[in-house]
Amino acid sequence: MEHVDQTIPVDELAAIAVDVAQEAAAHVRRRRPELFGATPQSTVDGASANPVSTASTVNPVSTKSTETDPVTVADTETERLIRQLLHEARPADEVLGEEHGGSRAVPSGVRWVVDPIDGTVNFMYGVPAYAVSLAAQVDGHSVAGVVVDVAREVVYGATLGGGAWVADGDGPRVPLRCNPVDRVELALVATGFGYAADRRRAQGRIVAELLPKVRDIRRIGAAALDLCMVASGAVDAHYEHGLSPWDWAAGGLIAAEAGAVVVTPPPDSRADEGHITVAVAPGIADEFLGLLDELGAREPLV
Repeated sequence: MEHVDQTIPVDELAAIAVDVAQEAAAHVRRRRPELFGATPQSTVDGASANPVSTASTVNPVSTKSTETDPVTVADTETERLIRQLLHEARPADEVLGEEHGGSRAVPSGVRWVVDPIDGTVNFMYGVPAYAVSLAAQVDGHSVAGVVVDVAREVVYGATLGGGAWVADGDGPRVPLRCNPVDRVELALVATGFGYAADRRRAQGRIVAELLPKVRDIRRIGAAALDLCMVASGAVDAHYEHGLSPWDWAAGGLIAAEAGAVVVTPPPDSRADEGHITVAVAPGIADEFLGLLDELGAREPLV
């Protein structure tokens, strides 16, 4: 485990992360029915049953790396909101975000790593599994992280060396621990897939070989939530190739502080390099990582 520099105000950073992520999540929650129409969940939560059309949201979706890699106006709006709130709280800190970028080089001071909507496809389709992810890093290592499950209004958080927790909104914080599973064949494993066809083929081959050796596979569609699910015991392991720092910076810390063995890409890497991210319950960590090695799955998929 990395040691926390005592000069770093980790508790302050964690408190800022919670406040900013929750405000951003509230914005995402409001915007979904406005952009795409109400879902049963949004109607239950009291959102408008009718979509709101404005000149700025007539065409709410564009694409990035491929035609299947979308970005919505809510993604860009939410990242701007997060950046504004972070600047007000800590104006000297750097920010790295999925939509508005930032320096690839890892700074020596505090850097905030932002995914305004992790699980954008789910957000578009109304699948209730998308999150706001926000982490504070120092020298490329996460020291505080928060992931808000937007649809369920559940908040996950952690500080380096301080443990991981989960709360319903502003409710009491409950400590998180991974499942005590000790056999890989009983493990429920989460994974995800890239957007490029060649990488998907390779990922599909790995899943086909892994599936007979574990309990089952889950594909939620939001890596930050997958990592938090390892922390909460909703799954026993998660692995995925081609995540960028904003995908794993907060969730990886939360999983690690819940006891998981976590492997992350270099902090200056990006999705196109194809590095693997792994979080696995400690009782099966050696066996699961060995199984990935047998399948050649620890190597990058470019």
